[in-house]
Amino acid sequence: MKLLFIHADHLSFEAKKEAGRDIAETEGVPMSGRMDDCVTVFISVESGDAASVDGVVENAAAELRDVTTQLNADKVVLYPYAHLSDDLAPPDVAKRVFRELEAELKDEYELLRAPFGWYKAFEISCKGHPLSELSRHVSAHRDEEAEAEERAPSEWHVLTPDGELLDPLEAKDQFSEDFQSLIAAEVEGVTASKGQEPPHLALMAEKEFVGYDELSDIGNLRWYPRGKLVRDSLMQYVSDLVIDYGGMPVETPIMYDLGARSISEHAEKFGERQYRFESGDRRMMLRFAACFGQFSIMRDMHISKNDLPLRIYEMSTYSFRREQRGEVLGLKRQRAFTMPDMHTATKDMAQAKAEFEKQAKLGYATGADLGVSYEGVFRMTSAFYDEHRDWVKSVVADVGKPVLLERIPERHHYWSAKIDFAVIDGLRRPIENPTVQIDVESAERFGIEYSDGQQRHHPNILHYSPSGSIERVMAALLEHAATEDVPRLPTWLSPTQVRFIPVSDDHVAYCDELVEKLSATRIRADVDERAETVGKRIVKAERDWVPYYVVVGDEELDAGEFKVNRRAAGDEVRHSFAALREAVDAEIGDRPRRPRYLPAHMSAHPHFTGA
Repeated sequence: MKLLFIHADHLSFEAKKEAGRDIAETEGVPMSGRMDDCVTVFISVESGDAASVDGVVENAAAELRDVTTQLNADKVVLYPYAHLSDDLAPPDVAKRVFRELEAELKDEYELLRAPFGWYKAFEISCKGHPLSELSRHVSAHRDEEAEAEERAPSEWHVLTPDGELLDPLEAKDQFSEDFQSLIAAEVEGVTASKGQEPPHLALMAEKEFVGYDELSDIGNLRWYPRGKLVRDSLMQYVSDLVIDYGGMPVETPIMYDLGARSISEHAEKFGERQYRFESGDRRMMLRFAACFGQFSIMRDMHISKNDLPLRIYEMSTYSFRREQRGEVLGLKRQRAFTMPDMHTATKDMAQAKAEFEKQAKLGYATGADLGVSYEGVFRMTSAFYDEHRDWVKSVVADVGKPVLLERIPERHHYWSAKIDFAVIDGLRRPIENPTVQIDVESAERFGIEYSDGQQRHHPNILHYSPSGSIERVMAALLEHAATEDVPRLPTWLSPTQVRFIPVSDDHVAYCDELVEKLSATRIRADVDERAETVGKRIVKAERDWVPYYVVVGDEELDAGEFKVNRRAAGDEVRHSFAALREAVDAEIGDRPRRPRYLPAHMSAHPHFTGA
């Protein structure tokens, strides 16, 4: 089914002539009508919709609810419109879809349905704002969440590092507050109250990091220099980590042909939350991860057992997931995101488990590098747990803290086991970050094989992201900062690492010299020489979360020594310039050192947001 939504000042129509014998509806629908201030939905029912009318009606209704929520509209016109597709369903199927869609929505909206099978005269006045014209493609596929409701429930346990299995609800109180929140979200299904926003939403605008663009699709972000610097630094950090581990960087396309069986089958595992479109006579989709491209590389390779484990890595910029509008949430959940993605082909389950354990430990270690705390959920089928329980316990022992264990009665995914690490946000909800998954079906689906010299085999493949999406990493960092008495980012991620505040114009040139010296050692420094009081400029440094700032006056020029304010320590110490440089240099260590993205003088910094 194809849908075209028009937010209209008014829509009026009149049926003029039947489009064909025994096709036109003549009862139960008006032959003319008008509705003001409405959403008109032009609809083409397609041949594939006949396979599951109930499914396509359910998904079309969900799309309509999403759009009307965006537009705050409660009046809807359903308008049959064959011109959106050249692959139409039989008339009887189409008429049934329209009747059932009307029945599904009539109690929720003031509804008007135009008749099917007529040539109609119509007049419409589009409101003309950025969201007043939207298109969607809907199939009968039911999404993963809906199917999950019909599955047998999972068994939940807490697995401790010493191998003890506990009931999560009975033992809940003995764990940390963050782990209790994880249990509440995963086991009890507790969610944030409607209208509550996690702290990072305000911070991402206040710090001029990132925002939405009303001219784009909600959930696609625009990055300002300060935020882009943090994002680029995180991307470099993750890529360095994976390449050092043995991942081989590649780059693959962002769109794929749904006519390829392997693509369509794998895509269906993710439900209908995809951007799909027509390109000429081909139906295409935008990728939700780098799986397709990396799998096609592996398929075309001549792989021997000596090549395994074979690790292919990509910083997937961008990946796409068409979330419902109401589910899009700041940096935590977007429709376009940046996903570090590595796939590892392994010769057997023993090698897959060995790689899984290494990658899980590496992913968990990123929490220490980023200064955040992870809580883990280890998910697997019951059959996998029964066969590999000793290994499962050894993984948790290596993690060194309790992990929530989910045992799934039957496998409904491409993976048989995976572990997810999450940061708990300010609303006590998890933000999933690193993940490792053992994929037991994609190699066969995509035709990936390796040779042992005598026979060819399908490898097990690990999906791995050591950090999760870069946007979620930033969300986790901001959520963590919001809980601190003195909020801050790690020094290596701070857009400005050192700021000099000259007392007067006479001191600006000296500060400029210091900035140049720090820049030579790849430390980001700037000068706040604006026509503001020293006090206001100190407040600005505090608001910008600058890790080190120095007020420079005559005394500092004469002595060559500074009073350095250290944000992390919450104190002021006396340092020579060399000692300041050494302290900052040591704190950055071997983390990425990107150059400053804004001018050295604060007076030249434009305001990117209204914050």
